[in-house]
Amino acid sequence: MNMTTYYNTPKIAEITSDCETTPTGRSIASRIHKRWTSRSTSNLIASNNVSDGVTEDVSSRLESTKAAKEDVEKFRASLSTLGDVYVNDAFGTAHRAHSSMVGINLPIRAAGFLMKKELEFFAKALESPERPFLAILGGAKVSDKIQLIENLLDKVNAAIICGGMAFTFLKACQGVEIGGSLFDKDGAAIAQSLLDKAKAKGVQIYLPVDFTTADKFAPDAATAYATTETGIPEGWMGLDCGVKSNEEFAKVVAGSKTILWNGPAGVFEFEKFAVGTNSLLEACANATKAGAITIVGGGDTATAVANAGREDEFSHVSTGGGASLELLEGKELPGVSYLSTKA
Repeated sequence: MNMTTYYNTPKIAEITSDCETTPTGRSIASRIHKRWTSRSTSNLIASNNVSDGVTEDVSSRLESTKAAKEDVEKFRASLSTLGDVYVNDAFGTAHRAHSSMVGINLPIRAAGFLMKKELEFFAKALESPERPFLAILGGAKVSDKIQLIENLLDKVNAAIICGGMAFTFLKACQGVEIGGSLFDKDGAAIAQSLLDKAKAKGVQIYLPVDFTTADKFAPDAATAYATTETGIPEGWMGLDCGVKSNEEFAKVVAGSKTILWNGPAGVFEFEKFAVGTNSLLEACANATKAGAITIVGGGDTATAVANAGREDEFSHVSTGGGASLELLEGKELPGVSYLSTKA
């Protein structure tokens, strides 16, 4: 019996690097590399018929081709001849209806161990969480996370809203002067209704009350301090939460039993503005030690945790940014749904 499995979308270097640790592996890696690089881009595309949206990385050039429906069907049929069993372990791409996710027509289809772990953690948090259930929501634009916020307001007991999108709430709903901080006009139009929904459902919302500000968006920016009372002056922008906000957020985290974190508290890529994110990281790690379930929803938050080398201090760090976001929004993931459909 042959098994076909999908874990991720690799590049040629990723395909061969893990093989090169043994003599046999080096031989295989060499043959793969020669076979790959000897083909021209056109031959490679022609030989594979290319799937809907498949991206091939050839000679360091990225070329995307949208195939005709009949070519997609041929490609999917060819994939289906490669094994007897299909195992999907690529949670990170489960939100994409690509051929490798939904086009392998084998009678036996199953989730891999990673996929199973991801789905179990999110199902537990969304369907039967230990309470109080806290969501920490960061990121840039409110409009990008409207569905996420609305869906979670039906499930959580409290939410911390931080990162760039906090400034939209503060300006639109509280009239706080935010200077040159990120402001989402589309998100501002719905910000108050989101807070109203939270209030109606008894969900406590926590917003930053102070900030570390910068005179420019750069790692070497001059810094200053501002609060919601003083406002942020023109020419300055908020790039991180301040000490009072960090202290309050840490207390909220400590009092929660299930914590779902999606989005950093500030521009953690710049050391000067990573304090808020690191403070949340520390608080969540401590909560894990105290018995709470802590889930990091992939993307930038997972990167921040990985950069700190503290993945093991969380109950679960998701491998899927876009996939976890769509799952938290209440959307169906094509790659997951396909596993339970009949061939």
